[in-house]
Amino acid sequence: MTDAPTAPGPNVRAIFVALMLVLLLASLDQTIVSTALPTIVGDLGGISHLSWVVTAYLLSSTIAGPLYGKFGDLYGRKLVLQFAIVLFLIGSALCGIAQGMGELILFRTIQGLGAGGLIVTTLAVIGDIIPPRERGKYQGYFGGVFGVSTVVGPLLGGFFVDNLSWRWIFYVNIPVGAVALAVIAFAFHTRTVKERHSIDYLGAALLAASLSAIVLFTSLGGTTWAWGSPKIIGLIVLSVILVPAFVWAESRAAEPIIPLSLFRNHTFSVTSAVGFIVGFALFGAVTYLPLYLQITKGSSPTKSGLQLLPLMAGLLVTSIVSGQLITRRGRYRMFPIAGTALMVVAMFLLSTLTAGTSIWLEAVYALILGLGLGMVMQVLVLAAQNAVDFRMIGVATSGSTLFRQVGGSIGVALFGTIFANRLATELATRVPADVRVPKTANPATIRHLPPVAHRAFEDAFAAALHPVFLTAAGVSLVAFALAWLLREVPLRSSAHAADPIPPQRDEQSAAEAAA
Repeated sequence: MTDAPTAPGPNVRAIFVALMLVLLLASLDQTIVSTALPTIVGDLGGISHLSWVVTAYLLSSTIAGPLYGKFGDLYGRKLVLQFAIVLFLIGSALCGIAQGMGELILFRTIQGLGAGGLIVTTLAVIGDIIPPRERGKYQGYFGGVFGVSTVVGPLLGGFFVDNLSWRWIFYVNIPVGAVALAVIAFAFHTRTVKERHSIDYLGAALLAASLSAIVLFTSLGGTTWAWGSPKIIGLIVLSVILVPAFVWAESRAAEPIIPLSLFRNHTFSVTSAVGFIVGFALFGAVTYLPLYLQITKGSSPTKSGLQLLPLMAGLLVTSIVSGQLITRRGRYRMFPIAGTALMVVAMFLLSTLTAGTSIWLEAVYALILGLGLGMVMQVLVLAAQNAVDFRMIGVATSGSTLFRQVGGSIGVALFGTIFANRLATELATRVPADVRVPKTANPATIRHLPPVAHRAFEDAFAAALHPVFLTAAGVSLVAFALAWLLREVPLRSSAHAADPIPPQRDEQSAAEAAA
């Protein structure tokens, strides 16, 4: 059974609001836990497994994304989205009642399996019900949701911990998700087409295994386990074996999870490459802005979140404005080019941060970064959706999201290694020999250091961030160069499968449509 969406009607606005709620839930839960982790550990114990609370969610959502994209194409977006919401809400409820760290990690995995479907399927549903020519403004709002959740997540988590309980971080999902589920059930109408499908079980298994190995070695390497440890080396070897095996399986599958023909589509290949690099630079570098504000500037977790509001504001503004302009003019190519250029400038400026840099100047740099990001992330999804045949919107959307998530995971790992190595060197040269250096960069511990050592630690921490942001600037420059390869494919004016593919479309996509 597959669904072909009906033409946009009066219910589109209600569906869109529900989709924004769903997307907000999934993206919030990527960051909302961070400020609550110390409290969770104090309540449940298991500090040695702390990182797995985050890694389990990241891993399961990354694995699930491409599967949801394919199943949405095969069986219909509405059914798949409803399943993902229910699974996410079940995981949230279980997380809220967890009595031990092992249980919480298991339940976060269940929650992540639902979240992977929320992110991918909501974006694909917009591809179903909104024509590409009109889709820009909607994708812009979605980009704003991502930006808001990135900054508001830690703030909201801190609020619940301070005023209620860390368990409300998960409980709050239930009423919001229930409302979204109800709206989608009654407002999202589809017409059913009966078809028989073969499921690519081997491809699904190999994709899950290869992504697990990649996310685990990039997330845990250099932190939980040393890069040279047998576990990390084993995961790297496993990745090298499983990725080609997945490609081999997909080349022989009747209905592959990720059709290899997508990569012969010029627009999809370029947007995936740019998305990977944007995720690499964004998630890798922005992770350290709150640390800079807390360690070097002495801000509290809540205050540091508020100080990142310029980043959110910039992303929100350009996401919405670029979406409106794309809808009005029908052209999108200039936005990823301008956005990646601003990213390069912002990352370079952030690399000049020192302990003496004013908060206002840091805010300006963060604003520039947000302005750049808002013109890139959702525009890439729009371009990828518009460049493929209607029946492949789901896998194109999930593929774009997948590359950005994997890029972010690798970016966090690489920048973490760069930062840790540089910090050790800076501390060795700046902190007096008779002062014991704390093993963890805990703001409270650092504030209690002797004044001379405190100042030295702040300077060392700021200096250790220089190569992180410089590397991010260099990586962003590669994204800027790739963005110029993006072609201006005319945006279709219909969301229907029967809508013809523009003649300027890549030859591979045109051949597929003809077939």
